Amino acid sequence: MNDPHQPKPATLFGWIRDLNRKERRTFGAAVGGWALDAMDVQIYSFVIPTLITVWGISQGQAGLVGTAALLTSALGGWLAGWFSDRFGRVRTLQIAILWFAFFTLLSGLAQTYNQLLASRALMGLGFGGEWAAGSVLLGETMRAQHRGKALGFMQAGWAIGWGAAALAYALLYSILPPQTAWRVLFFVGVAPAFLVFFLRRFINESEVYLQSKKATGPKTGSSFLEIFRPPLLRVTLLGGLVGTGAQGGYNAVTTWLPTFLRTERHLSVLNSSGYLAVLIVGSFFGYVSGGYLSDRIGRRLTFLLFAICAGLIVATYTSVPFGNGTMLVLGFPMGFFGAGVFSGMGAFYTEQFPTHVRGVGQGFAYNLGRAIGAFFPAMVGFLSGRMGLGVAIGVFAFSAYALMAVAAFMLPETKGKALDGGLAFPESGRNA
Repeated sequence: MNDPHQPKPATLFGWIRDLNRKERRTFGAAVGGWALDAMDVQIYSFVIPTLITVWGISQGQAGLVGTAALLTSALGGWLAGWFSDRFGRVRTLQIAILWFAFFTLLSGLAQTYNQLLASRALMGLGFGGEWAAGSVLLGETMRAQHRGKALGFMQAGWAIGWGAAALAYALLYSILPPQTAWRVLFFVGVAPAFLVFFLRRFINESEVYLQSKKATGPKTGSSFLEIFRPPLLRVTLLGGLVGTGAQGGYNAVTTWLPTFLRTERHLSVLNSSGYLAVLIVGSFFGYVSGGYLSDRIGRRLTFLLFAICAGLIVATYTSVPFGNGTMLVLGFPMGFFGAGVFSGMGAFYTEQFPTHVRGVGQGFAYNLGRAIGAFFPAMVGFLSGRMGLGVAIGVFAFSAYALMAVAAFMLPETKGKALDGGLAFPESGRNA
């Protein structure tokens, strides 16, 4: 048993060794689940060129499939959050993982464009639900001093899944013809289903959630709309603005900046596997660093720091000319700051909402940002004809990141907060 007042572990990953058994298992399940979720989502981005060639669909049709999944994921996150409040975080996480794995499999079996569109849209429900249930479960299980780091590592699972999708794509396309490889790549997306066996055997509900259910009893009324009533309405709306700013800025930049650099700066390195690798590695360290900082300097200051740096990066990329070699190096800060803005969000949302509506509140706030943020790339495209693409990217990125920072500072700082009477520093130890 460790004294919670002892100095924090000195090594970078010492805090992970300090976790008790339940924390470690939940941490591993949440990171692994989000990584596998990311792999399933990112697979589609790699097969778009093949689908355009094999099926003869337009770029607009290919983009619609991605947008459909993004929009349904917003609904899925909200619904899964509510479900997790009523029936449990672990059960919801299991269902979400099986759901998105099943519809990823169906994507590989699709024979027509409409079948693929339907399967990816339905997959999005599970995609959004996995984050909602997994982030709440991990946030409630972790002690307060490690919550930000743990959820930052969970977000880093996205970079791991992204990298796994890239490696699977490179391997399968090197040994199979494209018209077969894209289907097999989707079949690989069934892998997350095996995580459910681990969840059923080793992962239990958080004590915070169980204590809340014991205190309130099995509620017959729905908590679905409670987050829209005072005093939670303010938290819900401001939390939604935080999510909108983070996701809108990220979507605008990642969708249009590569196009700007290719067409107006004539950079070719953006199509290379080396640049993709640098971007993914930068994203991973951005997620992890953001989590550490949110536990060190607070959630709000971390949002502000990454928002400012992400804005400066965009301004640099759109105003300063440079060549392919420099761009390859600059892929790291692009991934680092673009991803790092998300690191503190899981912990921040977990600490803002009370337990009995934490799932639906966190699921709605984060996914409201995902839904509204999905329209930012379109708005950049429309305005680029009037003000130029580089200026349009800068305007929307600056506005989005400013919105995120301002909305976060209108909510209370929650670093170190104990959840609904739970212990801020529960007992730890390897065999606890």
